[in-house]
Amino acid sequence: MPRPTPRFWQSRSDWRARALWPLSRLFGAVASMRRFLYRVGGLRVVRLEVPVVVVGNIAVGGSGKTPVVQWLVERLRARGYTPGVVSRGYGRASGAVVLVTADAAAEQVGDEPLLLARSVACPVAVGADRVAAGRALLAAHPECNVIVADDGMQHYRLHRDVEVAVVDQRVIGNALLLPAGPLREPLGRLASVDLVVAHGALDAATRRAAGAVPMTEMALAGQVLRPVGRGAATPPLALSDLAGRRVHAVAGIGRPERFFAQLAAQGLRVIPHPFPDHHVFRVEDLCFDSPDPLIMTSKDAVKCASFALTNAWELPVEACIADTAADRIVEKLLHGHQAA
Repeated sequence: MPRPTPRFWQSRSDWRARALWPLSRLFGAVASMRRFLYRVGGLRVVRLEVPVVVVGNIAVGGSGKTPVVQWLVERLRARGYTPGVVSRGYGRASGAVVLVTADAAAEQVGDEPLLLARSVACPVAVGADRVAAGRALLAAHPECNVIVADDGMQHYRLHRDVEVAVVDQRVIGNALLLPAGPLREPLGRLASVDLVVAHGALDAATRRAAGAVPMTEMALAGQVLRPVGRGAATPPLALSDLAGRRVHAVAGIGRPERFFAQLAAQGLRVIPHPFPDHHVFRVEDLCFDSPDPLIMTSKDAVKCASFALTNAWELPVEACIADTAADRIVEKLLHGHQAA
């Protein structure tokens, strides 16, 4: 089961971060060498038949990539593209390539890919090898003319035409590399992407690290609750209808406190129930002492839909991002495709 990120990742002065700093230097050297080898051809980069947009981050933890992928798929579709999505499918039992269907089990394909397959209704393939996943997707869906790679920024074997980095300052923490901090790559990596999507305010150091790379802000919005489980025949409910009510809030995501704060900002009296990211839920996890409504994220709801739940709701959210960001991605796609 994935565990919460260590608290000391938020502080550079913590003795554990200081003690692990030499290992983080070694990690950084290995990561830099690996990227260098891909850049100079020492390790092979594979180009798929269609352009690829990578949506990822430089840190461990949830920064809001999945809503960005949802937003991007819809914007690409509106501009005449037929997108497909590839993902690793974190937390599933196997690393093998699987084509995701809307009726798949989350433990077989991963919670985020299943959510994407259901929410944006486009082809989705999962696999530890993103190249193999992309090839399988294109073989099954030759109509796709662009692929969005969810959380593939460090998967350098897959050629990418556009890189989008989603950044949450809280996830960046102490800005140290693993294992002393949460970073997979140094902050300076942001200066090499095509677009930075800021999920919340970024500090001066992070903004400086991005250099001249265009930056756009993102907020998550959701106002309508949908029933979970056997209550699926129940009509949706406005979130505002529960204002002043006490609710159980369940979140097995990278930043559960953000979800709890979102509900509290709408006037709900939140009883928080945080779980580790990608938590595999059991019915017992959702048995609480009071009969108050239960609200969960869509990422959690796809794993709980088969439960016999009553008065349980999911809050779908969408990323609010300026359309100029989509315009930049499309421009880069056109330029990269013509250059290839």
